[in-house]
Amino acid sequence: MSDYLPSENAFMAENLKGGVYETTYAGALSFMRRKYSRDLNNVDAVIWGIPFDTATSNRPGTRFGPRGVRAASSILCNDPQYPFGIDIFENLAVVDYGDCFFNYGHQQKVPQLIEQQASDILNAPSNPYLLSIGGDHFVTYPLLKAHVAKHGPLALVQFDAHQDTWDDDNERIDHGTMITRAVKDGLIDVEHSIQIGIRTIATDDYGIEILHALDVEDMSANDVATRIIERTHGKKTYVTFDIDCLDPAFAPGTGTPVSGGLSSAKALNIINRLGDLDIVGSDVVEVSPAYDHGEITSIAGSTVAMYMMGLLARRS
Repeated sequence: MSDYLPSENAFMAENLKGGVYETTYAGALSFMRRKYSRDLNNVDAVIWGIPFDTATSNRPGTRFGPRGVRAASSILCNDPQYPFGIDIFENLAVVDYGDCFFNYGHQQKVPQLIEQQASDILNAPSNPYLLSIGGDHFVTYPLLKAHVAKHGPLALVQFDAHQDTWDDDNERIDHGTMITRAVKDGLIDVEHSIQIGIRTIATDDYGIEILHALDVEDMSANDVATRIIERTHGKKTYVTFDIDCLDPAFAPGTGTPVSGGLSSAKALNIINRLGDLDIVGSDVVEVSPAYDHGEITSIAGSTVAMYMMGLLARRS
């Protein structure tokens, strides 16, 4: 290895594919050192941050989630990624699109702005896959609207401690009611949707299948993944991963932690087995670095996001 290597791949990359060696503790912190770019020509996938957290019902701070996940991802980009055993970017052109822009002083305009900017990405000529990093879980609602406008109603795979199906008045900006809104808007194919890790009780399940956390504890990762694949039944699928699906021992940095959740190893093992899903988009949400310890939660969030990219790489 040379004593001097070009650095700052996030700004200077000439090729969107391929891994990069940069010192893990230095340099511009894009997601896994991907180039910051809004040129979506010949791009397979886009990483996009949504620093929004004013829909929270408990602790705020997930507006810093995209920043935390990007920083933690720096340890993932130098070697072939486990468990995939390959450089997941060898044949996958990925850019970091930066963050969604909105005026924090106009809260009611934020959902439309997220949906509009997501649609601009999804409808680029290269037809890119969109992996969004929140932000609180409300952002999944406008993201679903953008994806459904392109693909039609989607099966939903939701890793979460909460159902997010509390009562909604069609006007709330609330991370606990957005699934209710998505169901009522016809965005979700409830007969082929499933929630994993739930350990709270909401008003209604709207026909979405639930694998409660205690049941998941008794199941193997393979059995959980098999049930997810059976439930989605080959339908186009959106995957949303609320980091509070993990037990607070593995994800303390989140707004509404609930004891009794999945270990990070169990969750990652399940995701790794979802290669047969027709996943058209995904997000990782509710990372709140201010409540984290030793970057535990940010590392978990960045690894979940890397696994989602790994599944895409396997298909490419």
